[in-house]
Amino acid sequence: MKNSLLITCKGLIDGKNKEIQEDVYLLVEEGIIRKIGPQGNIPHLDFSQGNMELLDYRHGYITPGMIDAHVHMTFSAEADTMGTLTSKSNASLAIDGMNNLKATLSGGITAIRDLGAPNYIDVDLRNAQVKGEITGPKSLVSGKFITMTGGHGWQIGHECDGTQEVTKGAREQLKHGADVIKIMATGGVLTPGVDPNSSQLSETEIKAAVTEAHKVGKKTAPHAQGIYGIKNAIRAGIDSVEHGVYLDDEAADMMVEQGTFLVPTFSAIYNIIKYGEKHGIPKFAVDKAKAIKDVHFESFQKARKKGVKIAMGTDAGTPFNRHGDNLFELKLMVDMGMTSIEAIQSSTYESAKLLGIDDFHGSLEVGKKADFLLVKNNPLTDIQNLLAFEGIYQAGRKID
Repeated sequence: MKNSLLITCKGLIDGKNKEIQEDVYLLVEEGIIRKIGPQGNIPHLDFSQGNMELLDYRHGYITPGMIDAHVHMTFSAEADTMGTLTSKSNASLAIDGMNNLKATLSGGITAIRDLGAPNYIDVDLRNAQVKGEITGPKSLVSGKFITMTGGHGWQIGHECDGTQEVTKGAREQLKHGADVIKIMATGGVLTPGVDPNSSQLSETEIKAAVTEAHKVGKKTAPHAQGIYGIKNAIRAGIDSVEHGVYLDDEAADMMVEQGTFLVPTFSAIYNIIKYGEKHGIPKFAVDKAKAIKDVHFESFQKARKKGVKIAMGTDAGTPFNRHGDNLFELKLMVDMGMTSIEAIQSSTYESAKLLGIDDFHGSLEVGKKADFLLVKNNPLTDIQNLLAFEGIYQAGRKID
């Protein structure tokens, strides 16, 4: 007989629809949702069998497990991110990664997209998770991100110049098992001497990487903060814009036309500014974060107004942006003007579509994985109710 779980709840937020389904049940078999219906029509089940479980949650709400579309599992939120990464051994970074994955899952995140790690440690961690050797959310990984010589993140990235080198660089990431190709289209906050608004890899270079990824059905993601780099990436056919700090109306229109997602990652800048130099964050990073804060908010408003698709991502692992605190990003998104249901949808079904895993993840529907959170109070009336979730299930199994 199949392992079965019957869950009843006061309200179900499925990740796709804005309305709450009231007083429903879910029947889960072997980690897959098999039935959803009103509690008055619960099927007869024999709970005397040891492999049958009843979860009575009629006082609370169920939401899908959240999806973080931008993390760095080997980064551990130290004040000097790049300095720490380059000083640690691969073994130390792998141990950090295992701990960070466990913390992320316990923090309500059931799937992630990792966008850059040293020496393919992210690939090894994903493979170990698939084998059941370590605990964590479902993980898609990028291997080494592709950057120009001396470009953003060059210390741990794959430096490439010109379309031939970028083509080979993308192929090497795919050879090592990357699920997605990460590209540095602009400068960034954490690399000294680099302007976040400056363009780096060119449109033709980015296009070379996009072509290699799309040929084998893989997606692409650019670190893109400056407007010229953002537009280069969009024209090159990128699947998402990460950060999008200096987004303008024209770029937003381009994204809507092409179906390009925005992953804003507010948590990264928020924590750099919050903790600052007094907690050891390099001055250059704090200064750059402060300089882009307001324009980042304005760009997000433009994107929402234009109807750009938005997926949740935190950039977890950057300074004081801790794995396990990922859901705080939803509060920031609501603070920036989203409704609670929009933030939840961006963190579930929309993120699943961006990652290409929406066939089995991102919403609570028949035939999908039973990844869900137990939330005592209605998260649509206050998003912070979601942050105080009471339990998490992954593929129908309770996570301690």
